[in-house]
Amino acid sequence: MKVFNLLIVLTALSLFSCENKKKGEAQTYTSGSIKIAVDETFEPIVKEELEVYHALTPAATITPIYTTETEAINLFLKDSVRFAIATRSLSAKETKSLNNKKLYPRSIKIATDGIALIVNRTNPDTLISVAELKNILSGRVSTWKELNPKSKYGQLQIVFDNNNSSTVRYAVDSILRGIPMTKDNLYAKKSNLEVIKYVSSTPNAIGVIGVNWLGDKSDSTQLSFNDKIRVMSVSKDYPATELNSVKPFQAYLLYGDYPLVRRVYILLNDPIGALPSGLTTFFTGDKGQRIILKSALVPATQSLRLVHVNKE
Repeated sequence: MKVFNLLIVLTALSLFSCENKKKGEAQTYTSGSIKIAVDETFEPIVKEELEVYHALTPAATITPIYTTETEAINLFLKDSVRFAIATRSLSAKETKSLNNKKLYPRSIKIATDGIALIVNRTNPDTLISVAELKNILSGRVSTWKELNPKSKYGQLQIVFDNNNSSTVRYAVDSILRGIPMTKDNLYAKKSNLEVIKYVSSTPNAIGVIGVNWLGDKSDSTQLSFNDKIRVMSVSKDYPATELNSVKPFQAYLLYGDYPLVRRVYILLNDPIGALPSGLTTFFTGDKGQRIILKSALVPATQSLRLVHVNKE
């Protein structure tokens, strides 16, 4: 009878353990199940990262939530996820809020990213200065002829992926720097892909997207861009010329020649050093950083082998 009761207890414990694993509660550095929040801008990179990670770590299941940067950080602050990817670290206020809950987050840089400006294939105007972009975003410039008197296009449209996206925040914080953003001629789509589709069919539009959405996967050097659109060359100086303007190639991101750059971070809150920490190690390790290198961004922990590129 005692043996029978013992078997019942062991069976119950076994079932309880299996159920915990299904719920993602039984978690180690390389096993278990978690959700992560990802700025939609980096969806192409993260999909490739997770494909390789799952192949190498079959006992782990990572479910990504691709959303706006604002929502990704909100999920992290609510402790709904303990791993998030964003283009900023936490503020002192946000960190203090988590510290009050006995949570001690970390921000780990994994890449340098660029903001790309794209136009329709039929638009020959592909040079722009940061000053001109600032004037467009603030509403001081609203037509193509104000940029180029010879332009055949009229009203100018500026198109972002989402009102709460990291690209909008970059425009407000790093380009406008306190100047209000115009509501006229400003459009928001649902994703970077939707921006590309819109610009490819709208001759008078300028799209604002993340660099990793541009890459031609067949081009191992990452020196070509999506053939549905044209990528603008951006200058720190005014006026923009062919000599002082560059496209967002990796070398120009690395050396700071391209003016529209930002950092990419993993936000990590993992006090027990379980699966979120294991995933972070993969992203910052050799294999994870090589994927970032192939995705047209600059890896944070791996040397970049540069190739010669033309500014044209």
